[in-house]
Amino acid sequence: MGNPYSQRLGVWWIAHDHPDLPAVVASPSGTTLTFGELAGRAHQLVHALRAQGIGAGDIVAYALPNDVDILWWPLAFQEMGVRSVALNPALTAIEVGEILEAADAKALVVHVGFTEIAKVADGGPAKLRVSVGGAIDGFVPYEQLVDGQPTTPPDDRSFGVPISYSSGTTGRPKGIERPPVPGDPWDVADGMKVFGQAFRMTPLAGVHLASAGMHHGGCQSFYQGALNVGQALAIMGKFDAEGALAMIQEHRVTTAYMVPTQFVRLLRLPEDVRQRYDTSSLEVVVHSAAPCPLEVKKQMMAWWGPVIWETYGGMEGAAAIAKPHRWLEKPGTVGRAVRGMRIKILDDEGNELAPGEVGHVYLESSQPTFTYRNDPELTRSVYKGKAFTLGDVGYLDEDGYLFLLDRAKDMIISGGVNIYPAEVEGALTSHPLVADAAVFGVPDPEWGESVTAVVQLVAGTEETDELRAELIEHCRARLARFKCPRTIDFRAELPRTEAGKLYKRLLRDEYAQAAAGRDAG
Repeated sequence: MGNPYSQRLGVWWIAHDHPDLPAVVASPSGTTLTFGELAGRAHQLVHALRAQGIGAGDIVAYALPNDVDILWWPLAFQEMGVRSVALNPALTAIEVGEILEAADAKALVVHVGFTEIAKVADGGPAKLRVSVGGAIDGFVPYEQLVDGQPTTPPDDRSFGVPISYSSGTTGRPKGIERPPVPGDPWDVADGMKVFGQAFRMTPLAGVHLASAGMHHGGCQSFYQGALNVGQALAIMGKFDAEGALAMIQEHRVTTAYMVPTQFVRLLRLPEDVRQRYDTSSLEVVVHSAAPCPLEVKKQMMAWWGPVIWETYGGMEGAAAIAKPHRWLEKPGTVGRAVRGMRIKILDDEGNELAPGEVGHVYLESSQPTFTYRNDPELTRSVYKGKAFTLGDVGYLDEDGYLFLLDRAKDMIISGGVNIYPAEVEGALTSHPLVADAAVFGVPDPEWGESVTAVVQLVAGTEETDELRAELIEHCRARLARFKCPRTIDFRAELPRTEAGKLYKRLLRDEYAQAAAGRDAG
């Protein structure tokens, strides 16, 4: 085969040149596919949607579970110039309704398992409604939609760029729009060689584990990237720690995308269970979406070896990559700027800071960037010149490696001193009895804000005042006293998204209301 990167890559070319190459080796439905079959289903869907009046520039929203269907629908959208919106099935009906209204989607695709989302569509803008996996009143079944349509490549292809909506943790949904990508999708997809080389994904070989929510932007970027370099997918329906290990062993998984909460669940498995499975096939495991506690990542490196990669950025743009050997040299870094991106640290006035100085993290891309859909004011608020921010605070070291301290909006100011909750959460989660932790500021008449922690304990651990005191002392042994929680409360479970992000706003609002009630009393 020679140099694998000399091959034509991208799903469409792989399907043309290597139609019998496996594209899906495992899925919840038991369906397996070759690249030829996968491309054929996407082509067929393009013909079917065009027959229904859906075309380039239209917006289509979809809610599909982890399985094979969620592969060919986005591929069809990409091939026909449709701007797609992936819906998180875990959102409430109110949140989904807000996104559908904001997106003004012309069509809606819903799996039969997500009937609440289907109900939200009543009276909405979608003129075409398609059900997947069964019948839903008022929806056209997928099988009926594609019946009689050819599986041949369509004419007049144009690249469809998705619109990504926030998960709802910050209030009303934000739609992230990117400019159109010029050219034929067949040619644009060949640019995945850059992706494969960046993450050392071997083209036309290997298996990628899709175990996070496949609607999520991070997971989607990597499973689509794996397909576009010719790696087969092993798809998990709902993440199960031991099940993931079994799948890695059975299918000799080489690459994967995960979020930090999955690492935590893997590490919580009994030692004999962890050692029961062979994970030596793993070459690259990428994580992003939420901060990964230092100790968690160290333990994963010790178990799986130096295969854990980290990316920093958002749907607004990729910013940095931390390769395993660089992270081991600089523990805690989220990496150095990717090609075409410059990272700058600015103060409140927009002045660039020197290495080691803490400020707002801004990203400046050499490529056309994004806007927030129908919200020019929000768009302007995140830009300074050509650089934009995701709202994080951090610093660059002398070698240009980025270290994050926290989200600017999550920073606590107590007694006039800045405190970064992520640092305190890292100290708490290093305690063997702590499964999860959320740290935030609560209004305090004397200090301005008081450091408060809500902790989820390891299953079976008794909640006692003695343990509260022990956890505070555990923090004081690792952090300055002013950073440590003044109070610790226990919860059976903390509110998190599937990507592992804390719904910290919910906790902060709850405690702020309680504090206001006490003051009023």
